[in-house]
Amino acid sequence: FLTTGLVNGSSVRFLVDTGASMIALGMSQAKRLGIDTARGEQILVNTANGQVVAAKVKLDTVKVGEIVVHGVDAMVHPSELPFALLGMSFLNRMEMQRDGDTMTLKKRF
Repeated sequence: FLTTGLVNGSSVRFLVDTGASMIALGMSQAKRLGIDTARGEQILVNTANGQVVAAKVKLDTVKVGEIVVHGVDAMVHPSELPFALLGMSFLNRMEMQRDGDTMTLKKRF
């Protein structure tokens, strides 16, 4: 599922990815959002293309629809991603319901 949301007030196109442990952003997208990756923790990440070093950061706000979540963990990949991945650091706070071609998210906490 694809959706548009806001990260720290700026528009982001997300791919809902329950297999991603965190929200994942590409480097140029993170720069556009004003995220300082130098202040992030360097972590080793297993991806479909092998292991990479990414920067773990904390997003102030993530908004999807009317749902706003504060202090969400994210990782910034050194390469580009076609979409930001809306991973479990956001989704684990939701109830997810799928009905055919529609997914509905409801905030749990």
